[in-house]
Amino acid sequence: MLCVGAGSGQLLDKNIRMAETVLIDRDEQALAKTDTRSLMNDRQGPVRFVVADFKDVQINGDVVYFEFCLHEMDDPQQAIDHARALAPDVVVFDHSPNSDWVFYAAEEKKVSRSAKALAHFNIKRQRSVYAEQTFKDHPELVAKLKNEGELAIQRAARFAGATNIVIPMPCDLTLL
Repeated sequence: MLCVGAGSGQLLDKNIRMAETVLIDRDEQALAKTDTRSLMNDRQGPVRFVVADFKDVQINGDVVYFEFCLHEMDDPQQAIDHARALAPDVVVFDHSPNSDWVFYAAEEKKVSRSAKALAHFNIKRQRSVYAEQTFKDHPELVAKLKNEGELAIQRAARFAGATNIVIPMPCDLTLL
């Protein structure tokens, strides 16, 4: 399985049998934080790390799995085309376009673009999953959004002084 945007590998199920897991991320520091012990058990094959932009990866597999990264790709449709050339199945787990979190992170255009790209392909199955982003207070929220830009910080000002912040983050799990 090729796991794109693997970062911490937080959503990988260690109970799924895989001959090999290839974690791909262009952020070397994110991959370095991955705890491979949490990914492996007696049913699991080796875990390989690849620091690269996905479009440059030329490794074949059974599944390409995009974990909260398709919307970050320069050209999501091209990324899916590339994934389909590498594996027979493509799974995308990413933000739903109607997500409150997407609004506060100022990622509406990116997420809309990736949703439109998905619509160009034969969707075999799609499920919505409800999730939440939770923060103890406004400073913790701002710290999470700091890399998203000034608009995200401005939108988060709505929560100034608040505690126990909960922001709905619906996601879509899509099999192509």
